[in-house]
Amino acid sequence: MYVCVCKAVTDKQIKSAISNGYCSRKDLNKCLGVGTVCGKCSPHVKQLLDEHRVQTPIMWAAA
Repeated sequence: MYVCVCKAVTDKQIKSAISNGYCSRKDLNKCLGVGTVCGKCSPHVKQLLDEHRVQTPIMWAAA
C-alpha cells in the first residue's frame, strides 16, 4: 500500500528501510523522501516506526 503518495513510497519500502537501520522519521525522510512534501504520511510513518520498536526489543549492554 502506498504510504507517501507524493514520493510513491510503499509500506513495504518503509519497513525494509527500517529493517536496514533507518530508525527515525528523519532517517526515512533522507532515505526515501517520505514526509518531505505535504506531510500527510507522517503519522503512518510514525506508526510503522512504533510497530517496529515494539516488535524489536532493545538489547542493553551489560555494565
